[in-house]
Amino acid sequence: MGTSVLSLRIDHELLERLRHHAAKRGMSVQDYVVRTLLRDDFDERFQAAVEETERFYGVT
Repeated sequence: MGTSVLSLRIDHELLERLRHHAAKRGMSVQDYVVRTLLRDDFDERFQAAVEETERFYGVT
């Protein structure tokens, strides 16, 4: 899997909050943001799978 660069412009307050959250976990801001995005992506895919299963079995 290759990598790419994503550049973001965010305000100072948000960056400080990200630094704080990352530091509590012993992570860099970059690693914290990537893991958060991966987790959210998984949550969305998992929810879609649950909904598809419910439709398949007729559960409402």
